[in-house]
Amino acid sequence: MGHLRVAEEALRQFGLREVVFIPTGQPPHREVADGVPGELRYEMVKLAISGRPGLSVSRAELDRPGPAYTVDTIEILKKEHPEGVVY
Repeated sequence: MGHLRVAEEALRQFGLREVVFIPTGQPPHREVADGVPGELRYEMVKLAISGRPGLSVSRAELDRPGPAYTVDTIEILKKEHPEGVVY
């Protein structure tokens, strides 16, 4: 719930059009073998943001192979949202 409150507050305080949640696929700095699989985390985020305007979820890191580095994810988001500003 904390992530949702922060995201909704960011929408309001900064006048953002959208806040995108990005579940990581394969983090470069740690193993997630015993963690929650990416696909399940994606589905949990979808359920959590359902009916909350301005919140969305991206598969940017889940649908690409290899470790997920922020610099690569930002490039993907810029291509997906060429009209937007990525923070």
